[in-house]
Amino acid sequence: MTNAPTEQRGFRREMGLFDGISLVVGIMVGSGVFYIGAYVLQRTGMSPGLSILCWIIGGICSLLGSICFAELGAERPLAGGSVAWLSEAYHPIVAFSANFTSLFLSGSGSIAALAIAIPSAFVSYFGISAIEVKLIAIALIIGLTIYNCLGVKMSAILEDISTVAKLVPIAIILIAGFVFGKQTPNLSLVPAQSSVSFGSIMSMIAFATVSALWAYEGWANLGSMGEEMKNPGKNIPRALILGVLSVTILYALFNFSIMKMVPYSKLTSMINSGDFYLGTEAARMAMGSIGESIVIVGMVVAMFGCLQGMIVAFPRGYYVIGKQSYLFRNFAQINQKNGIPTTAIIATAIVSCALVLLRNLGQLTALVIFCGMIYNFLTVIAVIIYRKKFPDLERPYKVWGYPFTVILAAAVYAFLAVETFMNDPVTATIGCIVPAISFVVYYIGTIREKRINQLLEQEPLEE
Repeated sequence: MTNAPTEQRGFRREMGLFDGISLVVGIMVGSGVFYIGAYVLQRTGMSPGLSILCWIIGGICSLLGSICFAELGAERPLAGGSVAWLSEAYHPIVAFSANFTSLFLSGSGSIAALAIAIPSAFVSYFGISAIEVKLIAIALIIGLTIYNCLGVKMSAILEDISTVAKLVPIAIILIAGFVFGKQTPNLSLVPAQSSVSFGSIMSMIAFATVSALWAYEGWANLGSMGEEMKNPGKNIPRALILGVLSVTILYALFNFSIMKMVPYSKLTSMINSGDFYLGTEAARMAMGSIGESIVIVGMVVAMFGCLQGMIVAFPRGYYVIGKQSYLFRNFAQINQKNGIPTTAIIATAIVSCALVLLRNLGQLTALVIFCGMIYNFLTVIAVIIYRKKFPDLERPYKVWGYPFTVILAAAVYAFLAVETFMNDPVTATIGCIVPAISFVVYYIGTIREKRINQLLEQEPLEE
């Protein structure tokens, strides 16, 4: 089993290590860092200590998954990343299911959610209506899609700039919290409620960690750029591990700095009133209206960079679906002028715009998290399958502590998926229906392709 040369597929290796780290951090650090902390606090019974623990656990879960993806990405740097690995490890139908679900739900849903979130940040300032928010969101998707059709190098430049820019306001809040913050957060691992059992605390941690994982969502997309990374055997593992570790530290410190700045009573009253932008309050307390403005700009820049990264990465997975199914065969076409899957990018934009019109932010984010856990679980298990199925495959990077690390990562995803079913059964059910539909679509496409091939074989005989 050998890695197919990039030139045959039309992709160009133009992304270096910094570009890879920028993509990982750029997708992960989006709007979530500014408001997810409130949900994590709420789900841990307003316990600062438990909430910080959940941020760390979320980072560990992401790191466990990323080192598994790193081995697969180093040994098989393929366009599409996890969907290509799922096809080889299991069956093409599993990869098709992952792609189908991403195209019609999770991937395009992430793009739609972020596109809606960007203009929503200005609703209270400019009185933007709900319809106007959606129109602006659609314009953002279309504009960035056109820009990304210019080529991967142009995409990488914009991602690098937005990644650096978004860290500036976050750094300001971090410094302000640690320098000017006078609060002493209670880091006890016991919720505010007086009588809470150990089992309920574990359930709180699991449920809150699921919320935190939305802020960590996106690191897996680097695998989709495997055929466009320079020296992928080294740069993919480095970019994944360094990116996830950096974001984990950033999230933990960011939320701790907010707790040092904003009094506990104020945090509680804000969350109870539905105001989840705790970072904005911390900036306002430190620097007044100027600090508030900086955070708002930072939120928009962060979300813009995240949106840009997703529009770059997701269509690379749909490139693989075009090679597997007759119904989506045009997705496998690479524009020879700029080396990108133009059809897949445009299709992603169309579906994302449709989801902007049909769904709201909360519905989209919940579905994205659950679907991600399902396919991340299958991809992590694929590490073991690859070791057994392709023992002679060159492995520039190997998972630390194999096989225990892989088993632990898979167990974590399975546990969180079960917790989601128990705490939010409606979202979990919807998240399972779309993959089920994908199996039906796959077989319809397969049957149609066989019939067309049979007709083509019969034509010479009739002549």
